[in-house]
This record gives sequence, C-alpha cells and structure tokens, in this order.
Amino acid sequence: MIETLLGGLLGGAFRLAPEVLKWLDRKGERGHELAMQDKALEFEKLRGAQRMSEIGAGADAAWNVGAIEALRESVAAQGQQSRVRWADVLSISVRPVITYWFMALYCAAKTAAFVGAMSGGAGWGAAILHGWTEADQALWAGVLNFWFLGRVFDRVRS
Repeated sequence: MIETLLGGLLGGAFRLAPEVLKWLDRKGERGHELAMQDKALEFEKLRGAQRMSEIGAGADAAWNVGAIEALRESVAAQGQQSRVRWADVLSISVRPVITYWFMALYCAAKTAAFVGAMSGGAGWGAAILHGWTEADQALWAGVLNFWFLGRVFDRVRS
C-alpha cells in the first residue's frame, strides 16, 4: 500500500516537475524581456535627447549665420552714403566722436584716480602702479590690435 501511495506521489511530482520548470523559465523570460524593453526605452530616450541636442545646435548655427549676415548687411549699409550731406557727415562722425569721448572720459577717470592717490599720500611710482590694472592692459592691447593688426589683415585681403 505504501508503494502505491509513494508511486502515485512520485508520478505526480514527476508529472508536475516539467510544468514547474516551464513556469520558472517563462518567469525568467518575462523578466529578461522586461529588462530588454527597459534598455530599449532608455536607448530611445538617449537617442531622442541627442536628436534634440542636434536640432538645438542646428538652430543655434542657423541663428548665428543669420545674425552674422544681418551684421554684415548693416555694416555695408552704413558704408553707403545717402546723398544728404548733413546726414552723411553725422553718420561718418559717430564712431570718431564716441571714440574721442570715451578716451577723454577714460583719461579723466585715470587722472582723477592718480590725483586721489597722490593726495592720499602715495608716491608717484605707487600711484602709477596701482592705477594701471589688468583691465587697462586688456583695453590697451585691444586698441593696439585694432589699429595695427587690422592694417595687416587689410593688406593681406587686398
């Protein structure tokens, strides 16, 4: 009797074993498929972000090209005369007047700082050294580059 009962249980267990293994296998497959779908979704997100970055870079490039073209057109239009004498004289004088005005203002500010340092008890050398800053060096370099390197580039273009 025990053998019959044991045989029945073992037969049922052996019959059930493949089903349990199939169930475990399907569970693993589903987990793998879910992981693969997560990876695919992550990849699509990255690809979409890259595409948006490319679109943004293209838009920036197009905007920059348009801005440079607008600047080029405005500079070319400034060089053309309107045949109204007073308007042409005013247009031609704007840049030099602004330049001289800025330089006069700059020199006045530097002179006032120098005089203030001298009246505060600083010596000539200290007043000059503290009055000349890195910003002044950068400004001076920009002015020299504008006037002297600009001529070199103009000669090369001609």
